[in-house]
Amino acid sequence: MKKYKNVQTLLAHASIEPEQHHGFVNTPVYRGSTVAFPTCESMREGRQKYTYGRWNNPSTEALTQALQQLEGAEGTVLCPSGLSACTTAILSVVGTGDHLLIADNVYSPIRAFCEQVGRRLGIEVSFYDPTIGAGIIDFLKPNTKAIYTESPGSLTLEIQDIPAIAKVAHDHDILVIADNTWGTPLYFPSLELGADLSIMAATKYIVGHSDAVLGTVSASKRAWDSLKRFHFNMGLFASPDDVTLALRGMRTLDVRLERHYKNATIVAKWLETRKEVEAVYYPALESHPQHQLWKRDFTGASGLLSFVTKPSTQAAADALLDSLSLFSIGYSWGGFESLAMIADPKPVRSATSWEVDGHLVRLHIGLEDPSDLIDDLEKGFANFNLLRG
Repeated sequence: MKKYKNVQTLLAHASIEPEQHHGFVNTPVYRGSTVAFPTCESMREGRQKYTYGRWNNPSTEALTQALQQLEGAEGTVLCPSGLSACTTAILSVVGTGDHLLIADNVYSPIRAFCEQVGRRLGIEVSFYDPTIGAGIIDFLKPNTKAIYTESPGSLTLEIQDIPAIAKVAHDHDILVIADNTWGTPLYFPSLELGADLSIMAATKYIVGHSDAVLGTVSASKRAWDSLKRFHFNMGLFASPDDVTLALRGMRTLDVRLERHYKNATIVAKWLETRKEVEAVYYPALESHPQHQLWKRDFTGASGLLSFVTKPSTQAAADALLDSLSLFSIGYSWGGFESLAMIADPKPVRSATSWEVDGHLVRLHIGLEDPSDLIDDLEKGFANFNLLRG
């Protein structure tokens, strides 16, 4: 693979090989299952580069090699969704009889997977306060095999001290799994800072256009063999169409994230001035409880943030979102558009508590002009105040 001095150049040029594709700059979409061999001997010997569509193809290879360079990884695999990437990372290193530590602010489907499927497979699961840092040592057991992190959490945006957790983990021969969807390797080099497995829901910022579902797992040398073997044995495969959309999105990752960061900071600071808002959760704000950790470990922030309203009726909170025209109400995030949703973290916490009187609203700040987004939120707050009670 070619090496690039600067990440912006890497994003623009990684895996571009016109000489392999009749001069076309972009790798074509390679759809296919069967790959033909010229002779029986060549099939037996496995001499050719591609042998079966699920095992590898030029589309898959182009994206995995580009992501491998971006992550600074030993290798990268693709999964059909972000959740699939999370579960693949876990099961590649944790098995029956092992103990898995999970951050309490984790993406709720991962909690459900661990409590239902994981425990059915004989995996012991414990949840911990995501802000505990080196204090994770107090939760280790003789059979602890991995520590799962999500920094920041996708609802309440706590930043974890990944280097501190990684030091404790590695001193005890434990692996660290990091969901790095929010920061991406562009803003948070999770493998460099101690993670052994770095996950992204590529559905979000890698694809960037809300038109494909995809997950990625990148591994350090320590974890690569087990990840590669498990991924292969599970028969996991990502659609070449979705892979191609992700490769397209990756080319503009730097410029899109820069705009998300700028816009989200403007909106977050404005939210801090609103009388209807109790608190704003965005790590780039000085008011964020782990702002100094963010400054130390991250080089930027993405477009996802949350805020808590002052105490109100459910109808008032609904009116706030229902009256928005530029923010769509919906799950996911990371696309070009702005999104909003109401969430309640309380039912999905066990190691920590969520005790607030207001409603938590999660926003994804898109690529629109931030002044237009603020005008839209102004309208929402006006309706919120009418029904606040």
